[in-house]
Amino acid sequence: MDQIYIPKNRAGFNGGEYVLILPLSSQNIKKEKFKLFFYGISNLEKIKLRLIEEIFNLIGKNADFENIIITGSFLERGFCFNDIDILLVSGKKGDYENIKGKIEDNFGIKAHFLILNNKELASGLSSEPLYEMMLSKCISLKRISLNVKRKINYKILDLALLKSKTLIDNFKILNGNEKYYLVLNMISILLFVQGRKLSKEIINREIEKLFSVKISEIKNNFVDIKFLKRYKQIYNKTFNKIMENIK
Repeated sequence: MDQIYIPKNRAGFNGGEYVLILPLSSQNIKKEKFKLFFYGISNLEKIKLRLIEEIFNLIGKNADFENIIITGSFLERGFCFNDIDILLVSGKKGDYENIKGKIEDNFGIKAHFLILNNKELASGLSSEPLYEMMLSKCISLKRISLNVKRKINYKILDLALLKSKTLIDNFKILNGNEKYYLVLNMISILLFVQGRKLSKEIINREIEKLFSVKISEIKNNFVDIKFLKRYKQIYNKTFNKIMENIK
C-alpha cells in the first residue's frame, strides 16, 4: 500500500481540499530550455550541464536578473570542487540567501553568489584582473561582451597585491593550496599591468615558467626557501611597477 505525504504547511491548499495525485514524470514537469553560451570551455561533463540547467531554472523562478554566469572550479575537468560560483547580473535586490539554501537542499551543492549590475561588471572587467580571469572560462545564460578596454586603477591593484604578501610573512604555516592561490593572485596582477591576456591556463604557464616548478608541486606544498626567494623578487617587481604609476 502506497503512502503519499502532503506537507501540512503548503501554499495554495486549504485543509480538506481535494487534490489530484499523479506520478512524477517528465510529462508533468515543465522546465524552460536554455541556450547556453560557453567561454573558454571545449568540453564539460553532461551531469554538470544538467545541474547548471536545473540551477538556472531554480534561479529563474526565484529572482529577477539580466544574466546568470557560472564560473570557477566547477567548470574544471573532474569533480574536485567544493561549491559552485554564480555571478548574477541584476539591478534589483533579492533574497539570495533563500536561493542558496534551495540550491543546497535540492542539489546537495553549496552556491557562492556574486551580485553585480551591468555597470559594475563592466567596471570590474576593465580595472581588475580577477574579473577577466574569472570570465575567461564561464557559462552564461545570455551572451556577454569580454572586449572591454582596460582602465587600470593602480590603487586597487596595490590593495589586491597586498593579499599576496601573506605568503612572504607566513610561508612556513601556509598549505599548498593557499600558497598557490597567493601566487596566482600576484602573477595575474603582474600580467594585467603588462597588458597581457588573462586566463587561468595562461597564468599557470607563466607561474611554471617564472618559478621553474609545476603547479602540482605548489599545491602539494613541495616548495622550499629557493621558491620563496624567487617569489620575493617577483613580488617586489610587481609592487614597484604599481608604485611607478600611482600619483
